[in-house]
Amino acid sequence: MADKAILASAAAVILLVPAVPANAANHSADRACSTEASLLGFSDALDKTTFAGTPVAGLSALAVTGRDRGLALVDNIGTTPARVYSVRLDKPAITGVTLLTRADGTAYTGSDFDGEGLIAEPGGRTILASSEKEPSIRRFRLADGREIGSLPVPSRFQVTPAGEAAVNQTFEALTATPDHQVIFAGMEGALAGDGAGHHRIIRYQGRAGGSYTVAGQLAYRTDAGLGLVELVSLGGDQLLSVERGFTAGVGNTVRIYQVSATGAPDVTGVASLSTVTDPRTWLGKRLIADIATCPSGGATAKQPQPNPLLDNIEAAALGGTLPGGRRVLRLLSDDNGSATQITRLYTLAVTIRPETTLESRAILSATAYQPGPVSGTQLSTAPVNGISAPFPGQPVPGFSAVLPLAGNRLLAMPDNGFGAKNNSADFLLRAYDITPDYRRHTVRVNGFLGFRDPDRKVPFPIVNENTPERLLTGADFDIESLARDARGNLWIGDEFGPYLIKVDRTGKVLQAPIPLPDGGKSPQSPDLAAGETATVPASRGFEALAASRDGLTLYPILEGARTDDPNQRRRLVYEFDVRTNRYTGRTWTFLVDDPSLLVGDAAVLDGRRLLLIERDNGMGRQSVVKRLVVTDLDRAAADRTLPRRTVVDLMRVADPRGVSTPARAGEYGVGELFSFPLQSVESVSPLGGSRVLVANDNNFPGNDGRIPGRADDTELIVIDVPGLR
Repeated sequence: MADKAILASAAAVILLVPAVPANAANHSADRACSTEASLLGFSDALDKTTFAGTPVAGLSALAVTGRDRGLALVDNIGTTPARVYSVRLDKPAITGVTLLTRADGTAYTGSDFDGEGLIAEPGGRTILASSEKEPSIRRFRLADGREIGSLPVPSRFQVTPAGEAAVNQTFEALTATPDHQVIFAGMEGALAGDGAGHHRIIRYQGRAGGSYTVAGQLAYRTDAGLGLVELVSLGGDQLLSVERGFTAGVGNTVRIYQVSATGAPDVTGVASLSTVTDPRTWLGKRLIADIATCPSGGATAKQPQPNPLLDNIEAAALGGTLPGGRRVLRLLSDDNGSATQITRLYTLAVTIRPETTLESRAILSATAYQPGPVSGTQLSTAPVNGISAPFPGQPVPGFSAVLPLAGNRLLAMPDNGFGAKNNSADFLLRAYDITPDYRRHTVRVNGFLGFRDPDRKVPFPIVNENTPERLLTGADFDIESLARDARGNLWIGDEFGPYLIKVDRTGKVLQAPIPLPDGGKSPQSPDLAAGETATVPASRGFEALAASRDGLTLYPILEGARTDDPNQRRRLVYEFDVRTNRYTGRTWTFLVDDPSLLVGDAAVLDGRRLLLIERDNGMGRQSVVKRLVVTDLDRAAADRTLPRRTVVDLMRVADPRGVSTPARAGEYGVGELFSFPLQSVESVSPLGGSRVLVANDNNFPGNDGRIPGRADDTELIVIDVPGLR
């Protein structure tokens, strides 16, 4: 009788905390899901329970209201009343319920209110709750559950036929910045015409407890087959997102991302997100955890799941800060009132990293020709990006490797010049002594060392075969990577062999080039016998070469997959012992995200951890993947596969100080959000602490990723990467 009275009056109910079921799982051991997240525990204590005559089911949103206290919103479970539960989070239990009503006191039920997003407003007196039904965002008093206001919703977000939204695919995600001046409302699915996986997030501006107005729309792209089910504000333009999907007979997919809206444009005026061609339009995201990769922790599932820990997770909320700086992240699954699903509360520890920021930028003009013979005589004379061959001297076609010298100076090495053996015979192989001037955004060339073979160590004919100095050219080697050993000698990674080439600090070749230990050869290798099949594709040799801190070990890495490798995502990392002058026989596997991606460079970060460039071959608006990844040779799996952690998306670097501005006419990728949309990002050098230098090969004069129609300059940027080490 009391329960019926409570439902009829729609009043708030507070009862004593029920006992936690004896069989509830509550595992507190810290278990890694990824390098960014650990499972602290989970509890099924709320599953299939009741409170004040209501089934505790359909929990679709969570708000933390204090230490180990929160609110959980119910979605449209039949015709049961729309309601919010008060929840104890440390020892999960329901401690109260508030039934939600219209302003006149009539009850909302599952038939007209589908609660999916929840914000607890400051002061603890009011909440904002989103409903997928219309959709809507309404304000309710917690004391009696009465509606006291609502936020405006643009007409196109209404469910069809009133608008362009699909049924049950609207405001699943709702969050407010810590100061409650900004609210983000995310669509679970796409509007009609936007295309699958293309989601809009409405940005509201206002004040806590007061009115909010629509301030714009943001574009968010989910992984294939997943929906956007929750957002958690980290403050400013930083968020966490939860993406979820379900496949019958397989189970759920749930992934947590750190999301950046820095520099994101307003897409209100974009009729269809399917027409967006600029990758900078989409919010940036970095994977924090895929719940399928978490340890199960003893969890059981009532239906098939990739990991029994998984269920239909729809709610997320940040808790307090743990020792060491990690944050508590609570997740909650919606059982849909189904016997085959579970109401499960998860507790994770997650690492939230500040954005990577641009510290400085220096530019060397594409036409900063250096002393030497006229070059490019074997190229077409037709203009390319406004530049015609031949060239008055030696161009600097970008940098494929950079090493530190004294002070602010760098030793920066171009590759073979113009990209092929048959067009680079008049390009001299060099490494330039340069000084970036980051205040003036310029680069001074101090001089160079020329690579040469006067002692005839190279065992095959070279272009300058019968000259005293035997200067090496781009028709002899395609030099792509550079390392310094303990004695100060330089080692060059070549792509034509592929070879390792040892030279002294003046650039003189000291010994015959060393081929791959397993007989791998490229089509350009002088060692390739007639009729022999090349197993290293053209231009996929030693693009990366890292040296240990003591200079005694080298780690050359193939840019692409070998032709005879059944796993085309594999990039082999070799180990070379400088003291014995031979390969050790040990290799590791670094897996790129997609077979089309390349390893552009590598450097030892510390110990045996490597910092690598992973990139696609696009430029300008076609650039998608330009990133820095950390791996650890000491943490390889049993099959020698290396772990990986993406630390920088070079297409999304914050520029709060305006280092990249003012923009030049037509310049792409500068401003509040800075991008490095250059085709061949090929140089990385850790500078100490969290600072990293990155530079590009401009493939002179063929690339125009920065300013369409104008040959790319060589850019050197210094970025600050929080959490790099």
